[in-house]
Amino acid sequence: MRRLIVSNVMSLDGCFESSDKKLDWFVPDEQFFAYSREMLRSVDAILFGRVTYELMAAYWPFAAKDEIADKMNGLPKIVFSKTLKSADWNNTRLVRENAGEEIVRLKQEPGKDMVILGSAALASSLLQLDLIDEYRVILSPVLLGAGNPLFQGIRQRLAFKLHQTKLLSSGVVVLYYQKA
Repeated sequence: MRRLIVSNVMSLDGCFESSDKKLDWFVPDEQFFAYSREMLRSVDAILFGRVTYELMAAYWPFAAKDEIADKMNGLPKIVFSKTLKSADWNNTRLVRENAGEEIVRLKQEPGKDMVILGSAALASSLLQLDLIDEYRVILSPVLLGAGNPLFQGIRQRLAFKLHQTKLLSSGVVVLYYQKA
């Protein structure tokens, strides 16, 4: 059975983006790019919500050609959105209804793991449906003071078990969690 992984950056005060919706506070280094290459090699599908999809689709087709860009552009992508009119980025499919049912179906298919990048609202909704197998929090050593929380709309207590950590020289820590 395929697993669904979420990989998201977060500030020390729990935000995935600043209040002005910027990510300029997260500065990737070579070790982060190594993490990204390794993660993208382990999956065969990338999942997005609308906002993250639009940001990624505006960037990756025009990015410098390297392994990460090749994977971002080449891997199958699934966008979950009720409002997006079309999804034209290479190898992208749009799902308009019932993300939970679609994830259950995708997890039954043969293949590698799938990953949600960004897309905090989508990730949180699937987390509450118990469809996330691993949550990777990429903790950046910065306080934003205000911003949008990584975990949105959680209605009940959810317990996790830390099963791996990866410390990067920048002070960023990748925390690998599974449901307890």
